[in-house]
Amino acid sequence: MSIDVSAPHQAAELSLVGRFACRVGDVDVRLTPTAERVLAFLALARRPVRRHQLAGTLWPDVTDRQALTRLRSALWKVPAPHRTALLAADATTVALHPDALVDLYALEDATEPSDDAVPAEAPIARGELLPGWTEEWVLVERERHRQLRLHALEDRCARACRRGRFADALRAGLEAVAQEPLRESAHRRVIEVHLSEGNSAEALHQYESFRTLLRDELGLAPSDAIRALIRPLLGRPAD
Repeated sequence: MSIDVSAPHQAAELSLVGRFACRVGDVDVRLTPTAERVLAFLALARRPVRRHQLAGTLWPDVTDRQALTRLRSALWKVPAPHRTALLAADATTVALHPDALVDLYALEDATEPSDDAVPAEAPIARGELLPGWTEEWVLVERERHRQLRLHALEDRCARACRRGRFADALRAGLEAVAQEPLRESAHRRVIEVHLSEGNSAEALHQYESFRTLLRDELGLAPSDAIRALIRPLLGRPAD
């Protein structure tokens, strides 16, 4: 099956974070579970995928011929009015349409910009990547998404703090802490915001909460890096 990407179409949007959803223009597109898997795999691949590779990954327990047949069936089950907006295919490869928007891709753009005066930033998608999906290719990307999101939140916290936007900084930093309570770098960002605001008591409270959690959960002490942040407030070495 070949799909002409030059044909007129409306923009397609795929949501992979929190749940799978597909939208073309103003229409919510209903897909079969197999079609959802095909589109999700292509979105995560971020490039054209050879048909044999795609079919073999999605249907590993059948013969190559059967897998390719199932792939063709899944592609044809994508509703015809929206197929050209979602897929780009030729005789050997299949890809997500290059104009399709994917919520996950926003994380790729959430790294620190060169212009530190940029006033506004797009929201970072919340939630787990494709929750409930258990395929190995999903699990790998799910952990990648989790790590990227944590780094993006911490970077956003630091940028907002430097600009004096302390409420935005705390919102991002505390969201990172909530997602991974034992992540020391997230707690450090929050402490840095409190110190920048001159809220010494809040900084100490954040440190003590983290120190207690780390001790109770893992039997560990905070690192020298985070202790150094609050040491000037104590007038003595931090525990």
